[in-house]
Amino acid sequence: MKRILISRTDSIGDVALTLPMCQALRNKFPAAEIIFIGKNYTRPIVACFTAIDAFWDIDELFNQPITSQLEQLQADCILHVFPNKKLAFLAKKAKITMRIGTSHRIFHLFTCNERPNFTRKNSPLHESQLNFKLLAPLGITEIPSLEDLQKFIQFKAVESELPSWITVSMKDTIILHPKSKGSALEWPLEKYMDLASKLADSGKTVCFTGTEQEGMMFRQFIPVHERIFDTTGKLSLEQLIVFISQAKALVACSTGPYHIAGLSGIHAIGLFSMRRPIDPGRWCAIGPKAEFIVFDQMCQACKKGQQCKCIENIEVSTVLDCIG
Repeated sequence: MKRILISRTDSIGDVALTLPMCQALRNKFPAAEIIFIGKNYTRPIVACFTAIDAFWDIDELFNQPITSQLEQLQADCILHVFPNKKLAFLAKKAKITMRIGTSHRIFHLFTCNERPNFTRKNSPLHESQLNFKLLAPLGITEIPSLEDLQKFIQFKAVESELPSWITVSMKDTIILHPKSKGSALEWPLEKYMDLASKLADSGKTVCFTGTEQEGMMFRQFIPVHERIFDTTGKLSLEQLIVFISQAKALVACSTGPYHIAGLSGIHAIGLFSMRRPIDPGRWCAIGPKAEFIVFDQMCQACKKGQQCKCIENIEVSTVLDCIG
């Protein structure tokens, strides 16, 4: 293998959980050029992983003339981790020798010549473990345990200068990230505000993070306290990664910053329900200090796959105890 393409063109959390399989490929093919194809806004996440040699923005790729696209896609192998119909047909047209994609996409029947047979929706495996199933045609057949996944984390925040207005000591800083852009069930905002007040009163520094749009949803509810800060809409993704990596802990639902915290090695606390396929067994962060909280491990509504708001019943005191 001289050149391997990995396509994962969805969100930050999904990309973060694809990085361990990239390290497995680097271990197997140390001399290969490994190129990650994704959405441009996820580029800073991939840049923190030294196993990957280059990043291609899929929109930029598609905007080039077809001859340029085919010329760029000269590779020995492409892994369609997140199925993309247009890219799958393009990879075939480029005559990439090994084209790997799950058998559960009809268009892969016509575009991929290696189709591992597995389903994600009802699997008991973690998202990172499921990604490893795509590596079987390349001779990587062992699915690592969640503990062994730690061996495939080589994540280091790229140096980026934080804004001058950030003067807080990161040693005792707890980051609260309340929103998820609708990608996950969320803990109530009033509980985040209560948690922030209790943390600040105990001597911790609290920073709320999120996009400007997310900040507009809750910043008016943030308690006024000398130890509580609102950074929503003020940090680029590069800066957010550095900010998270220097903090003591982060609390969030299943969203990108939670996974960044896990990979960064800080105390990452995820708030979940037990309903598949959005349960922590599938989406908990991976990292040496990553953990999760659920209200009821045996929630009957979650077991039946029903809409359930049991995440809202997680007590503020439970989260406080977890932070320590």
